[in-house]
Amino acid sequence: MLLPLAGRAQQLAPPAYNMERAREDYRYLAADTSTVRPDLFDPIKFVPLSRSKRSYLTLGGEIRAQYQLIRNNRWGVGPQDRSGYLLERYMLHADAVFGPHLRFFGQLKSGLTHFKAYAPEVTEEDRLDLHQAFVDVRTGPASNALTLRLGRQEMAYGSSRLISWREAPNVRQTFDGARLLWHPPALALDAFLTRPATTKSGIFDDEPNPDVWFWGLYGVKTIKPLSGGLDFYYLGFANKRARYQQGTAAERRHSIGARWWGAPGRWRYNAEAVYQLGQFGSGTIRAWTASGEFGYLFEALPLRPLLQLRTEYISGDQNPANPNLQTFNPLFPKGAYFGQAALIGPANLYDLHPVLTLYPARTDAFALNLDWDFFWRARRADGLYSVPYVLNRPGTARQAAYVGDQLTAEMDWNAGRHWELELFLTYFRAGRFLRESGPGRNQAYASPRVTFRF
Repeated sequence: MLLPLAGRAQQLAPPAYNMERAREDYRYLAADTSTVRPDLFDPIKFVPLSRSKRSYLTLGGEIRAQYQLIRNNRWGVGPQDRSGYLLERYMLHADAVFGPHLRFFGQLKSGLTHFKAYAPEVTEEDRLDLHQAFVDVRTGPASNALTLRLGRQEMAYGSSRLISWREAPNVRQTFDGARLLWHPPALALDAFLTRPATTKSGIFDDEPNPDVWFWGLYGVKTIKPLSGGLDFYYLGFANKRARYQQGTAAERRHSIGARWWGAPGRWRYNAEAVYQLGQFGSGTIRAWTASGEFGYLFEALPLRPLLQLRTEYISGDQNPANPNLQTFNPLFPKGAYFGQAALIGPANLYDLHPVLTLYPARTDAFALNLDWDFFWRARRADGLYSVPYVLNRPGTARQAAYVGDQLTAEMDWNAGRHWELELFLTYFRAGRFLRESGPGRNQAYASPRVTFRF
């Protein structure tokens, strides 16, 4: 017999999968789950390891396939691939919790490339490796616990401008080292000392980068009345063999920054500034960046348009003959910094970037993003860099500052809890600098991607 509508409990949707899978929490499955809609993978999300259910195991993973077709790769420099190629990503993780004080997390990764006419990029292929393997030791009450995390782990902070797990490329970024995490209410403080893990194409051959150290302190203060918060951080970086247009030398760099962000009502804002100082060879480092992102959601209009304007200035070197360096180092940014095509990296650059996002449904499950980005070199004496800060093309003061403009359309559809379907279309019109510094053909990029998470 059917119960009256007023007598039925409305079932909530199960939680969405987190991009950082180690943040997921399925302890709700230990209690009465009648208020949460059941899911096919519930049996592996909470496997009790003790009668009290305070010790448990969680399993999960991801399968991702992506096709990429590029016309005039790198604006016509080097080998080309006219037929496109296939990327595959497989990830599997296990999370074992033993009471309130001890946790082990492990994750395997496999990134494969098929049908590519030339060698895969470093971020495209890693046949099989240990992506994460860390232990958490917690002390204190749950609401004010201090956690020591040791091992290989992902890190991402803020808007991923400087530290990211590098989701867009086929192989994600991890770090080997130690973190101390303290997350009381409305505040998060993380301190860390790490080496980035190398990405090698073989089997279980990734290792800590012997040339690089990365350390820092990152804090986030949530401000509820502003529906946002304030990030503040110090980041230290040392590289025995750093390379810029000026040359190759040992680099020791310190970054001090802050970010103010929020979404009060229909407004959106995200402003960040970073100052860097240190040493590069015999010279000093003085570099900086400032960025702003401001938008408004027209909730009452058809398609619920979100209109945003983004802009940033990222310093470049003033004189390659002078040992002092002004080129900004973006450290470990998200792989698709200026779009999925990832043609340009955040160094020696300024841009103007209007963005229009449309939501045809009443939820955010389906979004269509249209943007047009215009790029200039910040300093003509410095070159053009790709992600993260690899010198793509040397530049001279006699060449133009204008690099080009990039028109992009992206579709993102979360088709249920497990499936995500995406389509990326990009057309980059080469500007005067690209034509003056080498082949400067217009580049086209098309890429459908499908992801299954469990």
